Amino acid sequence: MAYQIEDLIETYSERLLRYATSILYHHQDAEDVVQDVFVAAYQHLDTFDGKHLSAWLYRITYNKSINLLRRRKVLPFGEVPVDTVVENQNNDFSERTLQALGKLKPQERALLYGRIVEGYCYEELAEQMGVRPATLRKRYERAKAKLAAILKEEHDDDSF
Repeated sequence: MAYQIEDLIETYSERLLRYATSILYHHQDAEDVVQDVFVAAYQHLDTFDGKHLSAWLYRITYNKSINLLRRRKVLPFGEVPVDTVVENQNNDFSERTLQALGKLKPQERALLYGRIVEGYCYEELAEQMGVRPATLRKRYERAKAKLAAILKEEHDDDSF
């Protein structure tokens, strides 16, 4: 099946932007990554096997996002200003939840986002992230527990 880059951009740009933002926690960087994703997809469209287009694009987005963080040697822990996360996007996360998510590793945020927000199964996420489904299942449980602990800790701190 032949894909037109315009169709890919129209179909996937918003979803990939949300995904990249969930990993990078910075909207402008996510926009740059998504542009790079479509350039890479265009350059390699002839080598794409035609199967699992969505997973292919998400995997490119994931890899480019993680590579950007590595190039910048950004530490994945610590406070992330909420105003850098989402710009003009309507989401259902409270500021408290966004701050807690900012304390997770980018890979953990990507996994939680893919599983909870996008509703991907472990097999789809495994294809996107290049990891076995069983491994992702365990990582997901750990990331969920870590997020819950951060939220609980912050809630306990607020009560004093």
